[in-house]
Parts: sequence; structure tokens; C-alpha cells
Amino acid sequence: MTITQLKYTLAVAEYGNFTTASEKCFVTQPTLSMQVQKLEEELGVTIFNRSTKPLQVTEIGNKVLIQARKIVEESSRMNDVISEEKGIIGGTLNVGIIPTVSSTLLPLFLNIFIKKHKNVELRIEEYNTDTIMKKLEDNTIDCAIAATPLSNQKIIERPLYYEPFVAYVPEHHFLSGNKSLALSDLSNSDLLILQDGHCFRDQVLNLCTLEDLNKQYELKSGNFETLINLSNNGPWMTIIPYLHSNNLSPKNIQNIIPFEDPAPAREISMIYSKSQLKLPVINALMSNISSVIRGQIKYNDIKIVSPASV
Repeated sequence: MTITQLKYTLAVAEYGNFTTASEKCFVTQPTLSMQVQKLEEELGVTIFNRSTKPLQVTEIGNKVLIQARKIVEESSRMNDVISEEKGIIGGTLNVGIIPTVSSTLLPLFLNIFIKKHKNVELRIEEYNTDTIMKKLEDNTIDCAIAATPLSNQKIIERPLYYEPFVAYVPEHHFLSGNKSLALSDLSNSDLLILQDGHCFRDQVLNLCTLEDLNKQYELKSGNFETLINLSNNGPWMTIIPYLHSNNLSPKNIQNIIPFEDPAPAREISMIYSKSQLKLPVINALMSNISSVIRGQIKYNDIKIVSPASV
């Protein structure tokens, strides 16, 4: 058995089919399938039930996968220990990021970082906060960018920046024309917010009591653009993170209204396990993000809004 075989097997279990797993592992599907089959033959067990779609892991297969994760994790730690000791900035870094941050933050730093650190292979995927915490726990990602605090004693949270909230108020809305809004203005404002599962939704709900929110209709959207378009064509308004307002059209950006000081804001942090050893590359990534974000957000007095548990 080899570490490569174990990694391929874990990839099949994660993605549910051989084709996607091979793409994620950057090998051909026949190569990956052959290596997984060799592992099964060597162990004398069937890890996957191939007659189902997606693939189902057998009972003995689940036990094999638990041990495989431990072996792969410990093998990678050998290189991490050496890199940490030498301060080497290199290797693979698997990063999770929440969707309400990725679309605005990644374009700011990603190209700059990969040009500066050519020995680092960044693998970035979007996940909600729940999934991020699970993946940090089982070591399928090394670190993540998420809204904090999360109140998890196993996780280290290092703030990257504080992003104010702003209101998107179309010109036909009764609050349009205000130079700023108070949080009390939200109580009867026909507010559109993101669907369940987004920590930004919980942060907005924490701002005020909106007991009758969306009782007449049900909206399931994880996209700020959808909320803005609906607001433009209905009696609604919405709340978005400040960086999203920078990407609006010239017409729509005129509908942005800031909140009175102290403005509500969210804390965005780099988070990782206390046992994480890839600190040189994590520190380099944090430094890069901090340098590019500095000129993007004008810091006034802000009020940090903690995400509810999601």
C-alpha cells in the first residue's frame, strides 16, 4: 500500500465518483481506479460499492478510510514539521472560504500571492461555516477564511479585517434619500436577506428584531446580486457587505446608504486548528491579504456583529 493509493481512495470517498476524484487529483481516471483497486486487492476488502450512484462506502470501507486519513495526515505532517522549522514558504495549502467573502476577496489577493510565492500551491474551495468546521476537524482543509468569532476552543482565530455593512436602498423605497441609516430604520423596511445556512443572514438578523420578515413569500437565494435585482423591482431593500458595493454598476452604487456610527460590521478571520503546522505559508497568506485590504475599506467607528451558530 502507498500514500498515493490512500489519497486517491479518500478523494473517491469525498467526491462520490472516480471521474471527479481523478480531476481533483490531477490524474487520469483509469490510473486512479487502478490504484484504488490495487489497494482493495492488497487489503482483501471492498471499499466502495460501485453499483450505486453516487458510490457508497462499505461498512469495512468506512473503517479503512478512518485509518487512511490518519496515515495521510501524519505523512504530510513530516514535511510540515520541516517547513515550520526552516520557515519555508511552500507546498500545498488547502483553504476553505465562505461564499459571501470569496467573490470580493479572492480577486484582490490571489493573483498577487501566486506570483510572489511560486512554490505554494493554493487549493481554495467555497464552503459554508458548518462545512468549514467539519473539514478543519478532519484535516481535509488546512485553514479557512470565515466570519468570526466562532467560539470553538479547538480553532485559532486571527482577524484579517473588519467589513462594515451597508444598505442597498433603491430610489423608490421610502428610506431612499437618507444620508445614513440607523439600525432602528430596519424594523419596517421590507428587508430581503440571504437564505438559511449563510452566517451573513444570521448577522443581519442579529441587528434588529424582524419577526414578520418574509412571511408573505419564501425566498431562497445565496446571491447578493439576486437580492439587489429584486430590490430594484419591488418594495424591498437589502443589506450587503461593504466590499460587494465596490462591484456594483454606477447606477446601483448610487443606492448604497451607510449606517450611522458605530456602523455594524463583521470580523473576517483566518482560522485553523491549534495543531496546524503549515504556519509559514498561512502567515504569508495573511500578510498578503492584510496588505491588499488596507486600501479597500475606510474604517470608521464600527460595531462588530457576531454570527449566530450555523
